[in-house]
Amino acid sequence: MGEMPGRAEGGALRSRRAKQDEGSIEMVSHTPVPSRIRKNAKSMRRKMTDAELKLWNELRAHRLMGLSFRRQMPIAGYIVDFACPTARIIVEVDGSQHGEEKMAVADTERTRRLEQDGWRILRFWNDDILRDIDGVCRHIVTIAGSPTEETLQ
Repeated sequence: MGEMPGRAEGGALRSRRAKQDEGSIEMVSHTPVPSRIRKNAKSMRRKMTDAELKLWNELRAHRLMGLSFRRQMPIAGYIVDFACPTARIIVEVDGSQHGEEKMAVADTERTRRLEQDGWRILRFWNDDILRDIDGVCRHIVTIAGSPTEETLQ
């Protein structure tokens, strides 16, 4: 049996939204996400913290160096705060609970797992975003413009 219509190689769902790049159209693939995780991500989009909202206002609509970010995106069983699939960057906004030992251990494991999948993880404290959004954005742009291990090989 061949590939199912509407599915990319490996069974990933193809987005109906096409990405235009200098006149060519490329379909963006999405992996299937369990409905409970999708619902949780949708709920989290409605309940963003002040720091998440402030950062989202800078990231949305390709405002930051033309990068396309998605918020509360399900990846590898996690829901990340912001992700730029084309640059393979995840931006996490951390509140004070992330300073606790138990949460720090969970964050380390989460980061390790996502990095195994080729993502670069950036973590910012709520206070850093609220006090220095320009510095946070400059750092994101710097990382987005730096080569990944994959591009160096």
